[in-house]
Amino acid sequence: MKLNGQVTEQTDFYQGHEPHDLIREYGSPLYVYNERIFRKNCRDFMNMCPYPNFKVNYSIKANSNLTLLAMAKSEGLCAEASSPGEIEALIAAGYDTANIFFITNNASSEDMAYAVNKGILFSADSVSQLDRYGSVNPGGDVAIRFNPGVGSGHHKNVVTGGGGSKFGVNEEYIPEVKEIINKHKLKIVGINQHIGSYILDINIFMDSVERLLAIAKNFDTLEFIDLGGGFGIPYHKQEGEGPLDLPALGAALAKFMESFSKDYGRPLTFVVEPGRYIPAESSVLLGTVHAVKNNGSEKFIGTDLGFTVLIRPTLYNSYHGIEVYRKGDSPANTQSESVHVVGNVCENGDFIARDRLLPVILEDDVLGVLDAGAYGYAMSSQFNQRLRPAEILIRENNEIVVIRRRDTFEDLLRNMPMVSL
Repeated sequence: MKLNGQVTEQTDFYQGHEPHDLIREYGSPLYVYNERIFRKNCRDFMNMCPYPNFKVNYSIKANSNLTLLAMAKSEGLCAEASSPGEIEALIAAGYDTANIFFITNNASSEDMAYAVNKGILFSADSVSQLDRYGSVNPGGDVAIRFNPGVGSGHHKNVVTGGGGSKFGVNEEYIPEVKEIINKHKLKIVGINQHIGSYILDINIFMDSVERLLAIAKNFDTLEFIDLGGGFGIPYHKQEGEGPLDLPALGAALAKFMESFSKDYGRPLTFVVEPGRYIPAESSVLLGTVHAVKNNGSEKFIGTDLGFTVLIRPTLYNSYHGIEVYRKGDSPANTQSESVHVVGNVCENGDFIARDRLLPVILEDDVLGVLDAGAYGYAMSSQFNQRLRPAEILIRENNEIVVIRRRDTFEDLLRNMPMVSL
């Protein structure tokens, strides 16, 4: 019985499978993905912009599961990675290195050499990094990340453009960039930006695009411009929040792309990075209620959904909708009450929701945390020596497959050899 399951019912997320049955079969907590929704989100972005030389890069940092990476590849998405480990995952999922863009921050010479040896284009994040890369790969191709002077995001920790950001090269340093390019005989084949995460305001993004294109005019060897992304999804959909207007965004971008290419003298490839938009809504995180307690006037719903499983609410004060599932046909209290939904980690900041109005919850109820597919498992940990959950996929044909097995106690210990004392 779904006490407030309108979101998953409208999308037919579970496709007839019952959350309690999934927990019993695969353990709690549990990340559940829906293939149909993931593929739809890929196709929405691939078809968003009518400009002919338009590419979409999947941001592996949002979700690095190999099966999901392979699905994104099969839908025509290229990829951007921020570490050698992410590159290895992309290669394991079948990506050609020519379709991987290495956008990292404060990279070592070893990381740069790794990319060069793999034939992967590197993006320099600072004048210092550009000089280091020139020493590693003199005469090579390179991209540069610029800070367009604007930033956006739902929390200061995810704003990656504008003043105070550690990311990108400010426009004022373009003369120094050109000096280093000449010094090492490098060729700038692309520029890129990323102003933040959870962008729902098209106007803010388009402002950054206009600024980046103005910067692009300083370089005459460009083959592509990566406009970044970080596009948001409606986390408050239970309260009626609407989605990003993709058709409007695509139409606005196409005008900029066509106009710039005409002025530049040749057509360039333009790239966007949807970020969380692709995987977020494709997953619901299931967990079990193990305790209900009152501390004075406050009520706490104690679950196994600690911040080792989903850290976003603790780290960013992020909002995730919650559905409540009760086994069988047990009677439900139709009233709602304000509660704190907390996890099982030994810190007071371990919560999924504070002062959330939810149906009256009982022990052994299952909670479904919505929109958990981006920066969910990817940021999970084994703090408190907790086991990380399994990930399962509901296929389009209704089959369920395990796409990551649940940790075992052996997994916790395997990389720590006992030393004789």
